[in-house]
Amino acid sequence: MRNYKTQIEAAKKGIITPEMEIVAKKEYMDAEKLRASVAKGEVCIPCNINHKSISPEGIGMGLRTKINVNLGISGDCKDYEAEMSKVNMAIKYGAEAIMDLSNYGKTHDFRIALIERSPAMIGTVPMYDAIGYLEKDLVKITAKDFLQVVRAHAEEGVDFMTIHAGINRRAVEAFRRDKRKMNIVSRGGSLLFAWMMMTGNENPFYEFYDDVLEILREYDVTISLGDALRPGCIDDSTDAGQISELIELGALTERAWEKDVQVMVEGPGHMAMNEIEANMKLQKRICHNAPFYVLGPLVTDIAPGYDHITSAIGGAIAAASGADFLCYVTPAEHLRLPDVNDVKEGIMASKIAAHAADIAKGVPHARDKDNEMAAARHILDWDEMFKVAIDPEKARAYFESTPPAERHSCSMCGKMCAVRTTNMILEGKTVEFCDE
Repeated sequence: MRNYKTQIEAAKKGIITPEMEIVAKKEYMDAEKLRASVAKGEVCIPCNINHKSISPEGIGMGLRTKINVNLGISGDCKDYEAEMSKVNMAIKYGAEAIMDLSNYGKTHDFRIALIERSPAMIGTVPMYDAIGYLEKDLVKITAKDFLQVVRAHAEEGVDFMTIHAGINRRAVEAFRRDKRKMNIVSRGGSLLFAWMMMTGNENPFYEFYDDVLEILREYDVTISLGDALRPGCIDDSTDAGQISELIELGALTERAWEKDVQVMVEGPGHMAMNEIEANMKLQKRICHNAPFYVLGPLVTDIAPGYDHITSAIGGAIAAASGADFLCYVTPAEHLRLPDVNDVKEGIMASKIAAHAADIAKGVPHARDKDNEMAAARHILDWDEMFKVAIDPEKARAYFESTPPAERHSCSMCGKMCAVRTTNMILEGKTVEFCDE
């Protein structure tokens, strides 16, 4: 029988939990050092007590950058079997988190199946599910109703929830005063903004924040403080609305820690490359070094169909500058619900960004795989190269699609392969290209 409710409560009491032991081993970290980071809120371990299939992961300072995969049905795409194939893709390629963003009909059965089978952390946005779950129009939903949905997701085993508690009246005032090109692009944020404007009430997740925290604490659900006012185009980044909400999120972070609830803070969005590093440092400062979870940032607005690339560029800079958790973006972003191939492309782009950032940050053992690849390339060991590659199947398929006459090189250079030439000379051999 555990004598603590949450990971952060245990850490404050000096207890190293089984989940901390697992995470410490994965991160090549001393468990006591990890416990101290969890106690300070600099690391969170999202792990609902009802998620039995989870393989715990840590998010935060000094740890590997983690990635999240978004999926879920919409009113135009209601195929849960297709969504489960995306789940399988995410698990196969090592995504540490999956967010079910379903926003149509009754999503309970899919979420239960997802939680039962997934070793990855599961996240949701209760605001998305509220209308379908409650079968009420937005204006008729009460604050008590919203809390009911939060409790339902917590009981089911969700490990972290995006709660847009920072878009209160003060933040809305700053947003409305400082005109934007794109206004609000957060789906949950726009729904809350609409609810506040239509009812005249304060944001229920802000007004009844302590009640939200009590629910989350009961099941050890990590609160992911949503950025409802994140920029939706590069021209809107780092404006009064974004920063005003961030200030609110900093205060909400401390309130959650006081209630022994683990915290992540969400960030932008769309942002020019030269602003990213400063935004990461600003967030960490204002939010007391809480783990930072970013969508992108997308570094240009003109690449629909390629936004997995614009996101990977921004994500690599963000993570190298202090972000801890990257939400993937697929080529379908801004265009349609992603299919399974889009999901794979998004996962790969995000994993590359995260890994590149870990190398830059000096995360322990981050370079190991790169060194293994260099060693395999040095001796032209193709099978070992494929084994080490982030996507072995694609690497092998490319190599074999245009096979070389001899396996000593690829079809680009043939016998003029620089590695082959140098190896032969250093071995005292003669390099010859012309047949007798």
